Amino acid sequence: MNNSLTLYLALLGGLVLAAFVAHGAWTARKNAARQPRRAALEPMGTGTIDRSEADTIPTEMGDTVPGEPTFEERESGAMNLPPPVKRNQPKLDALIDAIATLTVDTPVSGDNVLLHLPTTRRAGSKPFMIEGLRVDCSEWEAPQLGVVYSELQAGVLLANRTGGLNEIEYSEFVQKVQACADAMGASVEFPDMLDVVARAKELDSFASAHDAQLALRLYAQGSAWSIGYVQQQAARHGFVPGALPGRFVLPSTDEGAPPVLTLQFDAQAAFAEDPEQATLRELILSFDVPQTAADGSPFNAWCAAGQALSLGLDAMMADDQGQPFSPAAFASIEGELQRLYEALAARDLAAGSATARRLFN
Repeated sequence: MNNSLTLYLALLGGLVLAAFVAHGAWTARKNAARQPRRAALEPMGTGTIDRSEADTIPTEMGDTVPGEPTFEERESGAMNLPPPVKRNQPKLDALIDAIATLTVDTPVSGDNVLLHLPTTRRAGSKPFMIEGLRVDCSEWEAPQLGVVYSELQAGVLLANRTGGLNEIEYSEFVQKVQACADAMGASVEFPDMLDVVARAKELDSFASAHDAQLALRLYAQGSAWSIGYVQQQAARHGFVPGALPGRFVLPSTDEGAPPVLTLQFDAQAAFAEDPEQATLRELILSFDVPQTAADGSPFNAWCAAGQALSLGLDAMMADDQGQPFSPAAFASIEGELQRLYEALAARDLAAGSATARRLFN
């Protein structure tokens, strides 16, 4: 009996002790879970870390070293960076533009400039542009939001395919730019009108003498073609539908450049109720010489496309007077074209350049 009682008390005591230990372990684990988890620190080299240094070591995701920007500050700084310079836009060029200088007392924001720009930036038939010199990188560009400019300038095109800038157009340019400058509190200095008009006449004379758009005509020798059949044949040689009705174009490999070749037909046929019932007997294959860079060999592409389409469509190649093209005619045109390229390049107006594309437009 005594032995049984002793054994019973021993077992009861063991159970109580085990429960107490388990409760203590559970409480300690619960408290540890409430503590922020700290990153494990690896010893660096063989040295020890001083307590004053250890206090500056970031231990949580949101911690930063004193003196360094926080995550939120870094994010805010990235969002406040000005937009990049616009590289793919036309630029003012003293060679073909009459440029006025706008002076501001303090740097001006692009937001302010855009607010006061004229609603239309044309003076008669001549476009004009306003540019700003960026404070952050000293490059000229068309004003954009979020950028600060130290200087401004405005320029009007001296000539294009409508003719040279005249006195009336220049006066309109002066009036619009002056109003813009007054609204921004800027002073503006314009070139002398007589000098500008004289430059415009000289540039227009040169451009007129060195402008060229080569074209050959394709005449159906048998039955007329449907638009779908022409498109099928043109697509075999890289042509795609153009932006304007009645045109297929051979795109340039350069982004933003005009097409290398244009295949044109009667636009009324494109607007027919049933285009497949509309028939064509004539096509015009052309390329714009000053608009197309010589290094892309547009003349060779023009000759090759003309010959390929004439075979595929059973067409006769002819000039504007209806005279059949011969190999000798192509050779003669190529010689004249080479001299034209050289004359344009000597005037810093190389075919296909941004300046030439603005002038011959």
